[in-house]
Amino acid sequence: MPAARTRRRTCATASPSRQNRSVTDNGRLERLAELAITVGANVQPGQVVSLSCEPGKEPIVRALAAAAYQHGAKFVDVSYFDLHVKRARIQYAAEEDLEFTPPWIAERLLHLSEMRAARVATSGPVAPGLLSDLDPRRVGRDPLPFVPEAIQVVNERTTNWTIVPFPSPPWAALVYPGVAPDEALERLWRDVEHVCRLDEDDPLEQWRMRADALDAAAARMTDAHFDSLRFEGPGTDLTVGLLPTSRWIGARMDTVDGISHVANIPTEEVFTAPDPERVDGFVRATKPLVTGGNVVRGLSVRFEGGRAVEITAEEGGEVLAALTERDDGAKRLGELALVDREGRIGPLDRVFYDTLLDENAASHVALGAAYEVCVGDADKGRINTSAIHIDFMIGGNDVSVTGRQADGTEVPVLRDGRWQL
Repeated sequence: MPAARTRRRTCATASPSRQNRSVTDNGRLERLAELAITVGANVQPGQVVSLSCEPGKEPIVRALAAAAYQHGAKFVDVSYFDLHVKRARIQYAAEEDLEFTPPWIAERLLHLSEMRAARVATSGPVAPGLLSDLDPRRVGRDPLPFVPEAIQVVNERTTNWTIVPFPSPPWAALVYPGVAPDEALERLWRDVEHVCRLDEDDPLEQWRMRADALDAAAARMTDAHFDSLRFEGPGTDLTVGLLPTSRWIGARMDTVDGISHVANIPTEEVFTAPDPERVDGFVRATKPLVTGGNVVRGLSVRFEGGRAVEITAEEGGEVLAALTERDDGAKRLGELALVDREGRIGPLDRVFYDTLLDENAASHVALGAAYEVCVGDADKGRINTSAIHIDFMIGGNDVSVTGRQADGTEVPVLRDGRWQL
């Protein structure tokens, strides 16, 4: 793996607005931005840096821009996606127009790819439940802001990128209902600082150590050459086949130009691309997921021959079911990820209603597109392709994971959330 090139500087403190003064006075916003720009995206001098987020996250965008320029960015390009505008489209647009995606959205991403740009996205809901009262079938037909070219750019490994959470009052109210707004926001900030290891004296060293551990776990999984993995737990008995060249990826990824970056801050997973033709059994999600602006609770999925043939949920399942109708690959798995109990998110035993954090609290799978980096050249034509990629959590301390090799030998992989390999 080529060595990463990183310049470390101290971020200057931006002048906070009155409404955000409480979260920036102690420098926490700047430390989060510094972590995302250096450890996460690993922005290089002379790079164009793309920042994508929603209205309501302006403070983190400004801090990220300042950090990027301090690390030598050539230009910082910001794009906002407004879920309230998406709501208006779903409410009033003609049925036949709901799947229309303006070509310039994809072209923007492809141009960033051509320029070898760095990309930083932000997570954390700013308008939770905004679409929950709309027709789920119409919600499922509008995939934006996701475009299939996002998977293409990741597969081409032309950009160094990361995703980072940003605490906001609406998100804090969702995680801490019934708590006074200021206190809820403070608690969420402390959670984010903890899971991002910003409460350590040297967060960069802490991330180096955790990344080393995850990369080592990924190497052990790859070397085991499992033919399939079986998940067993409450409401779950699922077998997921692997491809002959499936390889497991840890915390670090490299661009084609040799820039090492951490795609998720925080990250606690090792992941691969499964065989989309060999998934059988049933699985119950162990945490809610947020998709299409809706919260899906109590999700259960049954697979036969690789396809999701039954999707039910206690709440919000119609939206997910509608999204899986977009193409054949939307009903198949494109990702399989394992998460141990040594990370910082799972032990909090908290639902964050944010895929970035919740998926790194528990093992998970994703319906939709797979990443080419997870297989060798011989199997790139066999991985799943789709216009969607939706993660949902299926792991936990009470879900065991067992590997089966081609000769039928079974090997414990995770027990009580601990690695057995």
